[in-house]
Amino acid sequence: MFPIADSIAHRFPPFATWALIALNFFVFICIEELLDPDAIEVLIFKFGLVPARYFDPHWAETAGLNSSNFFPLLTDQFLHGGLFHIAANMWMLWLFGPSIEDKIGSWAFLLFYLASGMVANFTHMALHPDSVIPIIGASGAIAGILGAYTLTYPRARLIVMVPIFIFPFFFDIAALLFTGFWFVSQFIMGLQELARPSLNGGVAFWAHVGGFIFGLFAALIWRFVATRDRPRFADEIYQGFPRANER
Repeated sequence: MFPIADSIAHRFPPFATWALIALNFFVFICIEELLDPDAIEVLIFKFGLVPARYFDPHWAETAGLNSSNFFPLLTDQFLHGGLFHIAANMWMLWLFGPSIEDKIGSWAFLLFYLASGMVANFTHMALHPDSVIPIIGASGAIAGILGAYTLTYPRARLIVMVPIFIFPFFFDIAALLFTGFWFVSQFIMGLQELARPSLNGGVAFWAHVGGFIFGLFAALIWRFVATRDRPRFADEIYQGFPRANER
């Protein structure tokens, strides 16, 4: 299932979401795309998250990495492994980010986004302390947004596209169904990867799981904090769905 649109209206412009998307594309287009393959490999190794860097200082020193430098916990969130990687991540941020930003405000959203990515990184490190393979991408932070969205707007409606053979079919489903399916799939694949590391395929499933759970807990906290009034549904851009109580 690929999400296309949601039913949540936004009263305030999502400045933080726009800024994060712009920064990610800037790094990808103006830095990564201008480097040759060898330079990109060095960039990812130094600014991506390599768990062994922090759990094996001797190896880190041999590899030319500073084990006391924790900036990769942030910088890895703005590196991507290709056009599809960044396009998929930024689409999810574009679709789900504004609703959470509208809920808690731009500055709080920015801090939440970065914190989600860091928790996702810590989760991956805890389960792969000996890994010398760098992880990169915004998906851990976006998983936090999905977790927060799940608890904040479980009955929001999503338009999703499901390809059947070569034909795209469009359905509307509850947000809880989509995010729940996504989380369960990441958890199952994470268990499979722990049992058979060769099945990893380059995806940090446990980073997704950790980010998602952090988003759930964050949403539990701000659920009881007064927020700005907002319209519930944007009828002018999303027709045909039944009304629902989002709280």
